[in-house]
Amino acid sequence: MNDRHIIRGGPRDRQVYEYALLRVVPRVERGECINAGVLVYCRAAAYVGALTHLDEARLLALDPEADVAGVHAALRAVEVVCTGGAAAGQAAADDPGRRFRWLVAPRSTIVQPGPVHTGLTRDPSAELARLLDLLVK
Repeated sequence: MNDRHIIRGGPRDRQVYEYALLRVVPRVERGECINAGVLVYCRAAAYVGALTHLDEARLLALDPEADVAGVHAALRAVEVVCTGGAAAGQAAADDPGRRFRWLVAPRSTIVQPGPVHTGLTRDPSAELARLLDLLVK
């Protein structure tokens, strides 16, 4: 185990958070996927965020005819919903928890959420970056 997996500090200064990976499944019939992003929700901090990173070469290795631009657009849309504001459309009025739950609901599109996991963190935003580095890049 290395420092990327160790969270220092006592449990009292950390908050519970939930996270899910965003997976790209270019050909559902084959069941292959690549991780392309992370969603993080921390109720105590009223925080929901997403970071994405699409490895286009890996995607095209799974499906040479994959719609790379469409996948990028779907990933950007997830980030916009997390950010909220007018660009998020109807989701703009929703609280962070509701936006997270909507984003992690199962769907049969090329970009799909994985299962929800939990952890403890002092900084949900930093945790989001750490998980992207650990699980996606």
